[in-house]
Amino acid sequence: MTKFLRPSLGDFARRLAYGAAISAGLLMLGLTPAEAAKTTLNIGMSVEPTGLDPTIAAPVAIGQVTWQNIYEGLVAIDESGKIVPQLAKSWDISPDGLIYTFKLQTGVKFHDGEAFDSTAAKFALDRARDGKSVNPQKRFFATIASIDAPDPETLVLHLSSPTGSLLYWLGWPSSVMVGPKSAYDDKTTPVGTGPFKFSSWAKGDHVELVKNPDYWNKSVDVQLDKVTFRFISDPQAEAAALKAGDLDAFPEFAAPELMSSFDGDARLMTKVGNTELKVVAGMNNTRKPFNDKRVRQALMMALDRKTIIDGAWSGFGTAIGSHYTPNDPGYQDLTGTLPYDPAKAKALLAEAGYPNGFTFTIKTPQMAYAPRSAQVMQAMFADIGVTMNIEPTEFPAKWVQDVFTGRDYDMTIVAHAEPLDIDIYSRDPYYFNYKNPVFNELMKKLQLTADPGAQNKLYGEAQAILAEDAPSLFLFVMPKLGVWDKKLKGLWENEPIPSNVLTNVSWED
Repeated sequence: MTKFLRPSLGDFARRLAYGAAISAGLLMLGLTPAEAAKTTLNIGMSVEPTGLDPTIAAPVAIGQVTWQNIYEGLVAIDESGKIVPQLAKSWDISPDGLIYTFKLQTGVKFHDGEAFDSTAAKFALDRARDGKSVNPQKRFFATIASIDAPDPETLVLHLSSPTGSLLYWLGWPSSVMVGPKSAYDDKTTPVGTGPFKFSSWAKGDHVELVKNPDYWNKSVDVQLDKVTFRFISDPQAEAAALKAGDLDAFPEFAAPELMSSFDGDARLMTKVGNTELKVVAGMNNTRKPFNDKRVRQALMMALDRKTIIDGAWSGFGTAIGSHYTPNDPGYQDLTGTLPYDPAKAKALLAEAGYPNGFTFTIKTPQMAYAPRSAQVMQAMFADIGVTMNIEPTEFPAKWVQDVFTGRDYDMTIVAHAEPLDIDIYSRDPYYFNYKNPVFNELMKKLQLTADPGAQNKLYGEAQAILAEDAPSLFLFVMPKLGVWDKKLKGLWENEPIPSNVLTNVSWED
């Protein structure tokens, strides 16, 4: 039989005295116990991740929960977009660019207690580059010919050819280090080396992370004990949750038309930052009439980008003329290459054999910017005699099946979130079905040099080719619209890579 012991009066007195001492200490610091205990965060996201392993699937929501929180890489990308050391504390590149030697941090363990060393790092990269790999960025590792782990602190990559972007790619979510014992369960129970550990996932509602008490990087003072990512897809519900205090932050608020509703709010503030989210209307370049460059150019010149930005995203956004953002190295403003000119657009259509226009269908994922942009585009295309039917398409499953994998579409519209991903137009296969040998050669040259000046020149040439060829209709870059508590510090205002990095997030006393 279980015995229940009744506390003595002395016990109660001691507990009251202890509690009073704690409260008095906090008050001496100007804090109330409630304020001092604020180490939790409720953060909102519009899209729920399909899994929690960014090394096996592409949706950006995966990295927005896990990257730099649960998982870490040999290197990382900071808020300014720079490559910084992480699990590799230093590296050396041979003069011919074919050997990368990394010196690794010591004393690092995965959340399940398994040691991170060169053997584990070799496993993670071998898994990513394996012939059966489903890594969404498998191409990142294509030039790694072999990997050596001569001692626990040293990792050596031997390349088949120089790869100027390799270090940058190693900082991506798809390149994070996963444990040999836990990797194959990471989709649902992720295990990494980061400052937070996976706690639970209530599908359709939230993912919860907790502080990793054994985090290896002692130079970082992690302030949050628990973080809950809550998934809310309806913009009105997002705003209501913020105003009610159910959410502390929504770093990527998906309703630009509601941003002004937070003006003057005593608790919340808004932020407008930079992203890599390039909204483009991709065309099937092998399907008539989009296989004719004149038709693609005509469609581009039928669009007034400013009107699209105003109609689709309440004026928030920057017009682009190629698949490149103003944040990127070697950026050129090429919106003037095919400027808004309906009369010239009609003339180009007639020259291509479509004097009376044509009819086609655009498949739009449900994210707010897509149908809104399509509706504005529909009216502008009508002005040049082109009829565009809009077909809502569930994202990601149906869109991936029809567009990305099946390539059974005329046009679609999506925000490409990957930074410096101009090379997608040289990937074969890729859903645009665009083929340009000159452009492909530029992409190869880019990887043969690590010189920033030479790379910027090549990026400029590549942008110019796309602006002229118009394999996609280049519309605008979406800004990072953030709404969060004024006392919350450390959230990234800009987003060089899709993320919610929580390492340095804290509450102001």
